[in-house]
Amino acid sequence: MSEVRRFFIGILTFFAILIILSVAVTLLTIVNIPRIIPNKNLKVSLGSLSNTMGSATVASITAALRILHKLEWDFQIPKDVDTDTWYLAMSNHQSWADIFILLAAGHKKIPLLKFFMKKELQWIPIIYLVHKTVDMPFLNRHSRAQIQANPELKRVDYENAKKAAKRFSRNPSTAFSFAEGTRFTPEKHSVQESPYSNLLKPKVGALAIALSGMPQVNTLVDFTVVYSSEKRSTWDFLCGDLNKAKVVAKTYALPENLKNRSFEEEDDYRKSFQTFVDAIWLEKQQTMKDLKL
Repeated sequence: MSEVRRFFIGILTFFAILIILSVAVTLLTIVNIPRIIPNKNLKVSLGSLSNTMGSATVASITAALRILHKLEWDFQIPKDVDTDTWYLAMSNHQSWADIFILLAAGHKKIPLLKFFMKKELQWIPIIYLVHKTVDMPFLNRHSRAQIQANPELKRVDYENAKKAAKRFSRNPSTAFSFAEGTRFTPEKHSVQESPYSNLLKPKVGALAIALSGMPQVNTLVDFTVVYSSEKRSTWDFLCGDLNKAKVVAKTYALPENLKNRSFEEEDDYRKSFQTFVDAIWLEKQQTMKDLKL
């Protein structure tokens, strides 16, 4: 592909996604104006409608990407999932493209993925409106230095996150976390001295907090994403360089000893949850080797 053609595809993709998101968020905002009425049943109904509109947005963006990028995305989703059940979900994280491919992979298979977002992103208008209309909560976490100066802030962060997770309980939802906490790079892998090839060490805090606010969850869905290209930047994605990929999802029953527990207060619970996810990460490592494009 010539650089000129690649450039135009990147620009067209950017504006296609921007226009679709702008229209969707505008419609969602209008539809959700009645949320100011303090009625639980009304909020449940609006939540259901918002999820449907969110799914339609995912379908529209995926269709645009198929036209512009000639996608070769292969999804392997287990048959024991549905759109009427609550789930926890996690994945490896390599690129901003992960968000779009994971939303496409889960489309009409499981409830709309709900991402925990950094509080700093609330100043971006589109993201703030997505937070308000599709119940994707912000997490406000104090820095390590602030917590060391005032350890009580750690509990405040936990309670705020738990409260945010309860937003998922209104309608069937998939609470999603990139367990590595950041995008994979060889440099980060080296600094971490990660024991997993092509994976960073998993962090379980967000998953455990989401579970504490979603007592109806019994299943964890683990997604593994593999791309054929080594390119990973946002611009590479917009230009269509990540058009060949595979996604494999696997389901895991959540052990009873991980439910209705406090991640912040129980050391043995934190260790048990970490052990549970570490075992999945070992399996994921092999899955990535098997899927290598």
